Amino acid sequence: MSSKYYILQRNRQQALIGTPIFCCDKGDGSFMGHKYPFVLKDGRNNLFPPFAEVQKYFDNNQVSWWGGFTPTGHILSSQMACLNHLYPLMRDKDAVLKILNGVRNEFIEVLPIMCDVDPQYIAFEVVSKEDYLNELNTTRGSNCTSVDAFILARHKSSEIWLIPIEWKYTEHYATEDKSAGEKGQTRKNRYDKLIISSDQLKTIEDFRVYYQEPFYQLMRQTLWAEQMLRHKESEIIKAVDYFHIHVIPSANDDLLKVNSRYPYKVSGKGMEETWRGCLTDQSKYQIVDPEILLMPIKQDYPELIEYLKKRYW
Repeated sequence: MSSKYYILQRNRQQALIGTPIFCCDKGDGSFMGHKYPFVLKDGRNNLFPPFAEVQKYFDNNQVSWWGGFTPTGHILSSQMACLNHLYPLMRDKDAVLKILNGVRNEFIEVLPIMCDVDPQYIAFEVVSKEDYLNELNTTRGSNCTSVDAFILARHKSSEIWLIPIEWKYTEHYATEDKSAGEKGQTRKNRYDKLIISSDQLKTIEDFRVYYQEPFYQLMRQTLWAEQMLRHKESEIIKAVDYFHIHVIPSANDDLLKVNSRYPYKVSGKGMEETWRGCLTDQSKYQIVDPEILLMPIKQDYPELIEYLKKRYW
């Protein structure tokens, strides 16, 4: 069932199909074997940056596109939203530092991310070098825990920090216990012991919260960050601490709040309150609206900001 925010954003963006925002693409493209008016015929038209540059980044770094081998034409894709907001900034050291300090004003420098072929100041779909989460795979963007966007920064203490960024757009989730059944047992075998040994994740009475979206993703990314720190000597990306940023549009009530259709049955609370109840150190996690995230650079990137306002904000 579609949420109110999903429908609102779908209608808003669908009204832009056929305009320069989507390179005059007229829609009616295919998604999962069916044609929809809100899917572009050519997924390249779903991106603000020059497509050839983004494709080169994905190819050179062996990154998978969401749902396939090419960029999706689905105009509500959160992967496309993440790229459209952050890819234009990835080579701009000052801009990346500005947006990071806009969330938590404690960093003095951002650093090139050495897991990429051409290291810049934001990387996408980042994974660990080794399989610390028992997932049997470390392919960027596919079949393992990947970080949507990633920054490496020097804290004012002079320590190097990981900044994993999870990007949400119109996502909303029905209640589903991912710990149930045979697949659920496989997941529990992978993650339960890591949760118990985690410094950040509490060993709560009911582990089902960790196996319900969106907490399932947040749990895995938290474990990923901790394991990256514990294995820093052998990892390409070396750091001693981390700060987890969760980008969610503040108007997406179907994700952020409890309601009759998408309740967080495990806790009976909203998304943030539920997740913070699972965390030991509250300072390591922060939600931010995408428009607020980019406000520190609005004077530096007027063309990008205008595009984002028309399309997303």
